[in-house]
Amino acid sequence: MSELQDLTALIRASTPLIVIETQEEQRIVELFRQSLMQVWRALYRWTITEGLRRIDLDREDPAQGPPDASAMLQMIRQADQRGVYLLLDVHPYLGYASHQRLLRDILERRHCEPHVLVMIGAKVELPPELEPLATRFSPHLPDAHALLKMLREEAADYAREHGGRRVEVDSEVAQQILRNLKGLGLRDARRIARQLIFNDGVLGQDDLPQLAKLKFELLNRSGHLHYEYDNARFADVAGANRLKRWINQRRAAFVSGNGPAGLDPPKGVLLLGVQGCGKSMLAKATAAGFGVPLLRLDFGSLYNKYHGETEKNLRDALASAEQLAPCVLWIDEIEKGLASGGEDGGVSRRVLGYLLTWMAERESQVFIVATANQVQELPAELLRKGRFDEIFFVDLPTPDTRVELLRLHLGRRGLDADGFALPALAAASQGFSGAEIEQAIVSGLYAAHAEQRPLDDTLLMQEIRATRPLSVLMAEQVQALREWAAERTVPAD
Repeated sequence: MSELQDLTALIRASTPLIVIETQEEQRIVELFRQSLMQVWRALYRWTITEGLRRIDLDREDPAQGPPDASAMLQMIRQADQRGVYLLLDVHPYLGYASHQRLLRDILERRHCEPHVLVMIGAKVELPPELEPLATRFSPHLPDAHALLKMLREEAADYAREHGGRRVEVDSEVAQQILRNLKGLGLRDARRIARQLIFNDGVLGQDDLPQLAKLKFELLNRSGHLHYEYDNARFADVAGANRLKRWINQRRAAFVSGNGPAGLDPPKGVLLLGVQGCGKSMLAKATAAGFGVPLLRLDFGSLYNKYHGETEKNLRDALASAEQLAPCVLWIDEIEKGLASGGEDGGVSRRVLGYLLTWMAERESQVFIVATANQVQELPAELLRKGRFDEIFFVDLPTPDTRVELLRLHLGRRGLDADGFALPALAAASQGFSGAEIEQAIVSGLYAAHAEQRPLDDTLLMQEIRATRPLSVLMAEQVQALREWAAERTVPAD
């Protein structure tokens, strides 16, 4: 059934109290006006500023009595014709016992007509005594047709305001914009579309990052998600060729939301590995590989000392991620938020349970990239086959990858990598992580600056030989992790 049909059915059934939470109250008022074509009732609107007015006629009647809530409820109770009463932002005035009594009399039809009362507000919280009497109605979100109509209206407005100049539209980009606006109310979608159009009169490829940013700022009301503005590209990440190929094979299926016949769209990966070997860079590059925004979930910000608040924070964060789909959700160091055991009163177990349920049941285009360093702290339930599409292990870089890393980090600092003996430097940095190779170059540049000379092989080799990598400092732990992963995970490279 359509939104209008659903609402008409509630009016026809003389539902005593309908509660509608929305930011688009004018659209809801117009929807009730349209419902009068299907079922006739006298239609009234009340606000604390204007009082009670009849609005089903061609014109709006003057206010009927003073605007206070008590007078309004008395008038409804005494009305000799049944009607539909749209009460805008009335819920703050329901704390008075007299108002609640009057309202209950009307809802239970004590000496009054079978009216339909509709409470409309951004957030309507009823007293516990009234909640069982209410029927909550959720307005439908605009479909693709409504969004396209809105986009054309905004383009027409732009043309009128700019002397007839038409908006330049890339049809493929316009379809992407419409897909990304799904899940928003019409007013919020219009606000974003208007900003994109009126920025330069063009809807093109350059608008997509701005669209993602605007949508994130609008929907991340929980504040537990972080928008990563500077995504790495796969070209910025050395090695991990198997993971890159895996992502590229699934890009079309994820972006479209339709997997090949018999296959579901990809859901996510878990990246395990030695610290400093590029798991975070790979998470960022995955979003760039899919061509979608990257959101980072900080588990530390979820935890709250009050009972139930941590789980609520997680629900809010995941709900925001679903509204921002298609996107990549990066959960960094996931073991810190889901570590088994502990003395937290069972909070981590409840958080784990909700996360696993959401991972199994979600249908939105949210691709999870979870990273972890301490595999022994991960709950066994998370590692079970099927939780993630694949578990990749990001190992210490191979000699070829170390050459690539040296070339990348030297190039980022404006140095000609071909002027260095890369194979020799790569051999000397055996056991180094990508982060340790980068820091050796940084230390070499500081040494060169202090000696007022350019960086060369000699200085860089000195810094490499002076460094004790993690694979030496924590040799037992690193080796145990590599041995564990050898038979249980897929190598990223």
